[in-house]
Amino acid sequence: MKQELVVALLYDFDGTLAPGNMHEHGFIEKMGLTTEDFWNKSDTLALEQNADSNLAYMLKTLEEAKKLGTTKKDFMSYGKDVKYFKGVEDWFDRINAYGKKLGIKVEHYLISSGLSEMVEGMSIYPKFTKIYANRYMYDANGVAYWPARIVNYTDKTQYLYRISKDCLEESDKSVNDRTNGVRIPFKHMLYFGDGLTDVPCMAILQEYGGHAIGIYAPRKSKKNAEKLLHDKRVNTIAPADYSEGGKIDIYVKMLLKKIKADDNLTKI
Repeated sequence: MKQELVVALLYDFDGTLAPGNMHEHGFIEKMGLTTEDFWNKSDTLALEQNADSNLAYMLKTLEEAKKLGTTKKDFMSYGKDVKYFKGVEDWFDRINAYGKKLGIKVEHYLISSGLSEMVEGMSIYPKFTKIYANRYMYDANGVAYWPARIVNYTDKTQYLYRISKDCLEESDKSVNDRTNGVRIPFKHMLYFGDGLTDVPCMAILQEYGGHAIGIYAPRKSKKNAEKLLHDKRVNTIAPADYSEGGKIDIYVKMLLKKIKADDNLTKI
C-alpha cells in the first residue's frame, strides 16, 4: 500500500496569525481594563508568586471573567472578534490545494499559549487538524473554575512528537513509546512563530531536519525575527502576510516542492 506523503504546518497564534494577543481583541475591553493594566496585573502576580506566566494570566482571566459570569460560549464569542493578518483566512484552503497538486496532504496544527476556547470561536478553527492551547475546566453551568491545560514554552515541544507519531490526544501516553516509524517525520514539518516562546519547537525541528520561519508584524520592528535568524532558530523570516504571492506563500510552496522532490529521490 502506497504511503501518503503528509506535511504538517505548525503555528503559534499571537503575533503569528493575528496581531497582538487574542485577549486584546475584545475580552480585555469587555472587562473594563486596558491591555497594559491586564498584563501588568498578570506579570506582577507571576513575579510575586514565582508562578508560571501562563498560570498567572489564566487566573487573572478567570477572576475578570467571573465578574460577568463568563461561560465557555462567551469565551468562544470573543474569538469571533479576532482580526487576522492579511491573507490568513484563505491561506489554509489555498495551500492545501497547492499541496494536493503535488501529491502532498497538508495538515495544519495550532500550538499556542492562548486560550483554546477563544480559538474554537474563530472562523479558522475548522482548518486545523488539532489545536493545542491553554484551556479551562467547566462546571455544569459552563462556567470556568480551574485550568485544564497549560501550554508553555517547553511544553509546546511534546506536541511535535504527538503530531509526528499520530498520538494526537493528550491522554495518549503511547507518545513516549519507542517506535520504528512515524506518520510525519520532523523533516516534513514547518513551524511558524514570532518570538522566544517558540524557540524550543524551532530548535528541535532545526536539529532534526525540519523547518521554521520567523514571523514579524508588517511595518513593525524585525528585531525579534532577526535574532531568531541570527541564532539559527529559523530558516528564514517574513512579514505576517499570508496572501498569494507574498514571501510566506512563495517560501512554503517552494518548500513543499522540495519535500516532494526529496521524497521522490528516496524512491528511485
